[in-house]
Amino acid sequence: MQTVANKKENQKIQRLVLENGITLISVENQAADVIAGRIFLKNAGGRWEIREKAGLSHLLATVITKGTEKLNALEIAEKVESIGAGLGASAAADYFLLSIKTVTADFGEMLKLAGEIMRSPSFPVSEIELEKRITQQNIRSQLEQPFNIAFNQLREAMYQNHPYGMSILGTETTVSGLTRADLFAYHQQYFRPDNLVISLAGRITPETALKMVEEVFGDWEIPTQPIAKKQIEELFPVACKRITPQETQQSIVMLGYLTPGVKTEEYAALKLLSTYLGNGLSSRLFVELREKRGLAYDVSAIYPTRLDYSQFVVYIGTAPENTATAFEGLSTEVKRLCNQQLTLQELQGAKNKILGQYALGKQTNAEIAQIYGWYETLGLGVEFDSKFQENVAEVTAEMAQKVAQEYLQIPYVSLVGPEAVVEGDFINLY
Repeated sequence: MQTVANKKENQKIQRLVLENGITLISVENQAADVIAGRIFLKNAGGRWEIREKAGLSHLLATVITKGTEKLNALEIAEKVESIGAGLGASAAADYFLLSIKTVTADFGEMLKLAGEIMRSPSFPVSEIELEKRITQQNIRSQLEQPFNIAFNQLREAMYQNHPYGMSILGTETTVSGLTRADLFAYHQQYFRPDNLVISLAGRITPETALKMVEEVFGDWEIPTQPIAKKQIEELFPVACKRITPQETQQSIVMLGYLTPGVKTEEYAALKLLSTYLGNGLSSRLFVELREKRGLAYDVSAIYPTRLDYSQFVVYIGTAPENTATAFEGLSTEVKRLCNQQLTLQELQGAKNKILGQYALGKQTNAEIAQIYGWYETLGLGVEFDSKFQENVAEVTAEMAQKVAQEYLQIPYVSLVGPEAVVEGDFINLY
């Protein structure tokens, strides 16, 4: 058993690796009589799906809490609701997650239920078919929203055959082809103790956390067959544009740039640049394109945390007649990051914002359990909590400009709006 202990403020953080490979993170926080748990699967989620089975992780998340070998969906719901607890499952690009939350006295009971759900789900056929229909309805609904259309075609252009190129929901076609046998095969392959990260936060000591987890999961043996490694093809940025003519009340203009993932030294600088450009009412894009020029209904920038390649995206929703001007505005602001260093005031303002929001995102036990479990799942370790903040603080204006010059030069452009404006010859990709 491997142990790493760390203390921060009034929290006691401990990381253990059990004999069967489960990684247990416990954060003792006596502030409230609540315990939150996050049970992550490391090698699971959209990144591990094949394109023909896109949406499998999401479908499994919707049905895994609907039945076990001993309990049906109603009995599970009654167990949860009778003690006012919380239980849910979700799938993301880089992981699968089961979440639980309850008062301290009832946590042992909830953890046992979570263990039964993780280890012996029954995947009732009726629940599978219901959730498939709901998922397909959600996919159709998204296809009616200009922003989602623009983002989907941008993502597909950037990631090509990489699994990140598919929505976590899948497509109507792939979802319709998913079967109960697919769910059992996925469960057999990825639900195993050496693929598990259990993160607990609340009024619980490390000793109690270990005892509870060993009682529920300690006899779960590692399968003899290793998890198959996922081969990810290398991607290279290629300037291109994707257009979907649609008679909408506004045009959506997006520029995307292929960027490194969370394990690279550029991560902190890219997070800072996305915060500076598009986070909040004081962000550069909001002030310049909405407040000063009146171009935007909505404008922002995003840089999601990913294991593999990420995407730096700026977007604007604008009146159709302003489509060309909005594109020019977005493009100019990104080029400015490459051609001009941030002032000391701009740099410090972005740092204050990102670090302040980061601190506010760790107030509840659920948020604490999420962030430490997430970092461990991504292979960063609990120490990344401190390392990330240190890395952001160390970003200089020179570093930020260098990263922008390296990664924010070759855009993928995505447009959705009336044909007369989005088909216009106003896009210069270089």
